[in-house]
Amino acid sequence: MLGNILSYLGKEEEMTVMELFSLTDRVAVVTGGAGKLGSQMCDALAEAGAHVVVASRNLANCQRKAAALSELHAEAFAVQADVTEPDQVQSMTDAVRDKFGRIDVLVNNAYSGAGAGVPFEDLTLEYWEAAAQGALHSTFLCSQAASKVMKKQNGGVIVNIASFYGVISPDHRIYGESGINNPPEYGAVKAGIIQFTRWLATYLAPNNIRVNSIAPGGFYNEEFTDRPDYEEVFVSGYNHRTPLGRMGNDTDLKGTVVFLGSDASAWTTGQNLVVDGGWTAW
Repeated sequence: MLGNILSYLGKEEEMTVMELFSLTDRVAVVTGGAGKLGSQMCDALAEAGAHVVVASRNLANCQRKAAALSELHAEAFAVQADVTEPDQVQSMTDAVRDKFGRIDVLVNNAYSGAGAGVPFEDLTLEYWEAAAQGALHSTFLCSQAASKVMKKQNGGVIVNIASFYGVISPDHRIYGESGINNPPEYGAVKAGIIQFTRWLATYLAPNNIRVNSIAPGGFYNEEFTDRPDYEEVFVSGYNHRTPLGRMGNDTDLKGTVVFLGSDASAWTTGQNLVVDGGWTAW
Protein backbone atom coordinates (compact mmCIF):
# COMPACT_ATOMS: atom_id res chain seq x y z
CA MET A 1 0.00 0.00 0.00
CA LEU A 2 2.75 2.45 1.01
CA GLY A 3 4.69 1.62 -2.13
CA ASN A 4 1.66 2.41 -4.30
CA ILE A 5 1.12 5.76 -2.58
CA LEU A 6 4.79 6.73 -2.92
CA SER A 7 4.78 5.73 -6.58
CA TYR A 8 1.70 7.85 -7.24
CA LEU A 9 3.39 10.83 -5.58
CA GLY A 10 6.45 10.38 -7.79
CA LYS A 11 8.46 8.87 -4.96
CA GLU A 12 10.00 5.46 -4.53
CA GLU A 13 10.44 3.29 -1.50
CA GLU A 14 13.84 3.97 -0.01
CA MET A 15 16.61 1.89 -1.53
CA THR A 16 20.16 1.46 -0.33
CA VAL A 17 23.02 2.59 -2.52
CA MET A 18 23.91 -1.01 -3.27
CA GLU A 19 20.32 -1.71 -4.33
CA LEU A 20 20.26 1.38 -6.54
CA PHE A 21 23.35 0.23 -8.44
CA SER A 22 22.28 -3.42 -8.66
CA LEU A 23 21.39 -4.90 -12.04
CA THR A 24 20.53 -8.34 -10.69
CA ASP A 25 18.55 -10.39 -13.22
CA ARG A 26 18.23 -7.52 -15.68
CA VAL A 27 19.08 -8.09 -19.32
CA ALA A 28 21.69 -5.83 -20.91
CA VAL A 29 22.61 -5.84 -24.60
CA VAL A 30 26.00 -4.39 -25.56
CA THR A 31 26.70 -3.92 -29.27
CA GLY A 32 30.37 -4.13 -30.11
CA GLY A 33 30.56 -6.00 -26.83
CA ALA A 34 33.74 -7.90 -27.61
CA GLY A 35 35.78 -4.79 -28.45
CA LYS A 36 38.01 -2.66 -26.25
CA LEU A 37 35.39 -0.41 -24.67
CA GLY A 38 32.55 -2.88 -25.08
CA SER A 39 34.40 -5.59 -23.22
CA GLN A 40 34.87 -3.57 -20.05
CA MET A 41 31.25 -2.43 -20.13
CA CYS A 42 30.13 -6.05 -20.46
CA ASP A 43 32.29 -6.89 -17.44
CA ALA A 44 30.77 -4.06 -15.44
CA LEU A 45 27.16 -4.92 -16.21
CA ALA A 46 27.76 -8.59 -15.44
CA GLU A 47 29.53 -7.74 -12.18
CA ALA A 48 26.48 -5.69 -11.22
CA GLY A 49 24.31 -8.78 -11.72
CA ALA A 50 22.95 -8.43 -15.26
CA HIS A 51 22.53 -11.11 -17.89
CA VAL A 52 24.73 -9.65 -20.61
CA VAL A 53 24.15 -10.13 -24.32
CA VAL A 54 27.42 -9.68 -26.22
CA ALA A 55 26.63 -8.60 -29.77
CA SER A 56 29.11 -8.15 -32.61
CA ARG A 57 29.77 -9.06 -36.22
CA ASN A 58 32.40 -11.57 -35.09
CA LEU A 59 30.55 -14.49 -33.50
CA ALA A 60 33.69 -16.23 -32.23
CA ASN A 61 34.75 -13.14 -30.28
CA CYS A 62 31.23 -12.78 -28.87
CA GLN A 63 31.15 -16.40 -27.78
CA ARG A 64 34.52 -16.16 -26.04
CA LYS A 65 33.43 -13.06 -24.16
CA ALA A 66 30.04 -14.51 -23.22
CA ALA A 67 31.65 -17.73 -21.99
CA ALA A 68 34.08 -15.81 -19.79
CA LEU A 69 31.25 -13.75 -18.31
CA SER A 70 29.08 -16.81 -17.65
CA GLU A 71 31.88 -18.51 -15.72
CA LEU A 72 32.17 -15.63 -13.27
CA HIS A 73 28.75 -14.00 -13.21
CA ALA A 74 25.15 -14.44 -14.40
CA GLU A 75 24.35 -16.20 -17.66
CA ALA A 76 25.62 -14.35 -20.72
CA PHE A 77 24.58 -14.79 -24.34
CA ALA A 78 26.39 -14.23 -27.65
CA VAL A 79 24.62 -12.87 -30.73
CA GLN A 80 26.17 -12.26 -34.14
CA ALA A 81 24.83 -9.12 -35.78
CA ASP A 82 25.92 -6.40 -38.15
CA VAL A 83 24.04 -3.53 -36.53
CA THR A 84 24.17 -1.45 -39.70
CA GLU A 85 21.72 -3.91 -41.28
CA PRO A 86 18.04 -3.50 -40.27
CA ASP A 87 17.21 -7.20 -40.70
CA GLN A 88 20.12 -8.27 -38.52
CA VAL A 89 19.21 -5.74 -35.83
CA GLN A 90 15.69 -7.12 -35.72
CA SER A 91 16.99 -10.70 -35.61
CA MET A 92 19.28 -9.77 -32.71
CA THR A 93 16.40 -8.14 -30.84
CA ASP A 94 14.15 -11.14 -31.42
CA ALA A 95 16.87 -13.54 -30.26
CA VAL A 96 17.34 -11.65 -26.99
CA ARG A 97 13.60 -11.43 -26.38
CA ASP A 98 13.17 -15.15 -27.10
CA LYS A 99 16.05 -16.02 -24.76
CA PHE A 100 15.30 -13.74 -21.82
CA GLY A 101 11.84 -12.33 -22.46
CA ARG A 102 12.89 -8.69 -22.09
CA ILE A 103 15.56 -6.03 -22.71
CA ASP A 104 16.28 -3.78 -19.75
CA VAL A 105 19.45 -2.04 -20.93
CA LEU A 106 20.77 -1.37 -24.43
CA VAL A 107 24.31 -0.04 -24.83
CA ASN A 108 24.88 1.24 -28.37
CA ASN A 109 28.64 0.91 -28.48
CA ALA A 110 29.39 -0.59 -31.91
CA TYR A 111 31.32 1.61 -34.32
CA SER A 112 32.80 0.93 -37.72
CA GLY A 113 34.24 3.57 -39.99
CA ALA A 114 37.16 4.46 -42.20
CA GLY A 115 39.40 7.38 -42.99
CA ALA A 116 41.61 7.63 -39.91
CA GLY A 117 44.90 9.17 -40.96
CA VAL A 118 43.57 10.27 -44.36
CA PRO A 119 44.16 14.01 -44.95
CA PHE A 120 40.97 16.06 -45.05
CA GLU A 121 41.67 17.04 -48.65
CA ASP A 122 41.70 13.36 -49.66
CA LEU A 123 38.60 12.21 -47.79
CA THR A 124 35.85 10.78 -49.97
CA LEU A 125 32.11 10.64 -49.47
CA GLU A 126 32.46 6.88 -48.97
CA TYR A 127 34.51 7.50 -45.80
CA TRP A 128 31.90 9.92 -44.53
CA GLU A 129 29.03 7.55 -45.27
CA ALA A 130 30.85 4.64 -43.62
CA ALA A 131 31.15 6.59 -40.38
CA ALA A 132 27.49 7.59 -40.45
CA GLN A 133 26.43 4.03 -41.20
CA GLY A 134 28.69 2.54 -38.54
CA ALA A 135 27.69 4.82 -35.68
CA LEU A 136 24.68 7.04 -36.25
CA HIS A 137 22.58 4.67 -38.35
CA SER A 138 23.32 1.67 -36.14
CA THR A 139 22.42 3.60 -32.99
CA PHE A 140 19.11 4.58 -34.56
CA LEU A 141 18.30 1.04 -35.71
CA CYS A 142 19.13 -0.63 -32.39
CA SER A 143 17.33 2.02 -30.34
CA GLN A 144 14.22 1.73 -32.47
CA ALA A 145 14.08 -2.06 -32.18
CA ALA A 146 14.86 -2.22 -28.46
CA SER A 147 12.49 0.60 -27.53
CA LYS A 148 9.56 -1.38 -28.93
CA VAL A 149 10.38 -4.17 -26.48
CA MET A 150 10.92 -1.71 -23.63
CA LYS A 151 7.57 -0.02 -24.24
CA LYS A 152 5.75 -3.32 -23.81
CA GLN A 153 7.49 -3.95 -20.48
CA ASN A 154 6.91 -0.34 -19.34
CA GLY A 155 10.50 0.76 -19.05
CA GLY A 156 14.14 0.40 -19.94
CA VAL A 157 17.42 2.20 -20.42
CA ILE A 158 19.38 3.12 -23.54
CA VAL A 159 23.01 4.21 -23.25
CA ASN A 160 24.64 5.57 -26.41
CA ILE A 161 28.42 5.71 -26.68
CA ALA A 162 29.47 9.02 -28.18
CA SER A 163 32.90 10.68 -27.78
CA PHE A 164 34.44 13.80 -26.33
CA TYR A 165 35.22 14.57 -29.98
CA GLY A 166 31.49 14.98 -30.41
CA VAL A 167 31.78 17.93 -28.01
CA ILE A 168 35.14 19.48 -28.93
CA SER A 169 37.61 19.35 -31.80
CA PRO A 170 40.77 17.20 -31.61
CA ASP A 171 44.07 18.85 -30.76
CA HIS A 172 45.78 17.97 -34.03
CA ARG A 173 49.20 18.84 -32.62
CA ILE A 174 49.45 15.70 -30.47
CA TYR A 175 49.15 13.14 -33.27
CA GLY A 176 52.56 13.60 -34.89
CA GLU A 177 53.28 10.93 -37.50
CA SER A 178 51.27 8.24 -35.70
CA GLY A 179 48.76 7.90 -38.52
CA ILE A 180 45.81 7.80 -36.10
CA ASN A 181 44.69 11.39 -36.60
CA ASN A 182 41.03 11.70 -35.70
CA PRO A 183 39.01 12.25 -38.90
CA PRO A 184 36.26 14.89 -39.18
CA GLU A 185 33.47 12.43 -39.90
CA TYR A 186 34.08 10.69 -36.56
CA GLY A 187 33.36 13.79 -34.51
CA ALA A 188 30.43 14.70 -36.72
CA VAL A 189 28.61 11.40 -36.21
CA LYS A 190 29.42 11.32 -32.49
CA ALA A 191 27.94 14.81 -32.12
CA GLY A 192 24.90 13.47 -33.95
CA ILE A 193 24.61 10.66 -31.42
CA ILE A 194 24.61 13.17 -28.55
CA GLN A 195 21.79 15.15 -30.13
CA PHE A 196 19.87 11.98 -31.01
CA THR A 197 20.19 10.99 -27.36
CA ARG A 198 18.51 14.22 -26.25
CA TRP A 199 15.71 13.86 -28.78
CA LEU A 200 15.05 10.22 -27.96
CA ALA A 201 15.11 10.87 -24.21
CA THR A 202 12.27 13.36 -24.42
CA TYR A 203 10.32 11.18 -26.83
CA LEU A 204 10.54 7.99 -24.77
CA ALA A 205 10.22 9.53 -21.30
CA PRO A 206 6.42 8.92 -21.15
CA ASN A 207 7.20 5.21 -21.60
CA ASN A 208 9.56 5.19 -18.61
CA ILE A 209 12.55 4.71 -20.92
CA ARG A 210 15.64 6.72 -20.08
CA VAL A 211 18.23 7.60 -22.72
CA ASN A 212 21.69 9.00 -21.99
CA SER A 213 25.07 9.03 -23.69
CA ILE A 214 28.65 8.58 -22.56
CA ALA A 215 31.39 10.61 -24.24
CA PRO A 216 34.68 8.82 -23.52
CA GLY A 217 38.03 10.48 -23.94
CA GLY A 218 41.03 8.71 -25.45
CA PHE A 219 41.82 5.19 -24.28
CA TYR A 220 45.27 3.65 -24.46
CA ASN A 221 45.43 1.09 -27.26
CA GLU A 222 48.15 -1.55 -27.20
CA GLU A 223 47.53 -2.30 -30.88
CA PHE A 224 49.01 1.06 -31.85
CA THR A 225 52.29 0.79 -29.96
CA ASP A 226 54.24 -0.18 -33.08
CA ARG A 227 53.19 2.98 -34.93
CA PRO A 228 55.67 5.85 -35.22
CA ASP A 229 55.25 8.57 -32.62
CA TYR A 230 52.47 6.72 -30.76
CA GLU A 231 54.19 6.55 -27.38
CA GLU A 232 56.69 9.40 -27.69
CA VAL A 233 54.41 11.99 -29.25
CA PHE A 234 50.75 11.00 -29.07
CA VAL A 235 50.50 9.31 -25.66
CA SER A 236 52.94 11.76 -24.10
CA GLY A 237 51.11 14.73 -25.60
CA TYR A 238 47.73 13.35 -24.60
CA ASN A 239 48.82 12.77 -21.02
CA HIS A 240 50.27 16.27 -20.80
CA ARG A 241 47.07 17.74 -22.22
CA THR A 242 44.82 15.88 -19.72
CA PRO A 243 44.34 17.26 -16.17
CA LEU A 244 44.45 13.75 -14.63
CA GLY A 245 47.61 13.05 -16.60
CA ARG A 246 46.77 9.79 -18.38
CA MET A 247 44.69 8.07 -21.03
CA GLY A 248 41.68 5.91 -20.21
CA ASN A 249 42.22 2.34 -19.02
CA ASP A 250 40.27 -0.92 -18.89
CA THR A 251 38.11 0.10 -15.92
CA ASP A 252 37.36 3.77 -16.53
CA LEU A 253 33.92 3.25 -18.10
CA LYS A 254 32.72 0.52 -15.75
CA GLY A 255 31.23 2.73 -13.05
CA THR A 256 29.70 5.09 -15.59
CA VAL A 257 27.80 2.44 -17.53
CA VAL A 258 26.49 0.79 -14.36
CA PHE A 259 25.34 4.18 -13.04
CA LEU A 260 23.44 4.99 -16.23
CA GLY A 261 22.08 1.47 -16.63
CA SER A 262 20.78 1.14 -13.09
CA ASP A 263 18.25 2.80 -10.79
CA ALA A 264 21.09 4.95 -9.44
CA SER A 265 20.35 7.29 -12.36
CA ALA A 266 16.55 6.97 -12.19
CA TRP A 267 16.10 10.76 -12.54
CA THR A 268 18.73 11.22 -15.23
CA THR A 269 17.79 11.28 -18.90
CA GLY A 270 18.83 13.19 -22.01
CA GLN A 271 22.32 13.78 -20.62
CA ASN A 272 25.79 13.34 -22.08
CA LEU A 273 28.29 12.21 -19.45
CA VAL A 274 31.86 13.06 -20.47
CA VAL A 275 34.50 10.67 -19.11
CA ASP A 276 37.80 12.10 -20.28
CA GLY A 277 40.14 12.69 -17.35
CA GLY A 278 39.26 16.38 -17.45
CA TRP A 279 40.32 17.06 -21.05
CA THR A 280 37.23 19.15 -21.83
CA ALA A 281 37.54 21.12 -18.58
CA TRP A 282 40.37 23.30 -19.87
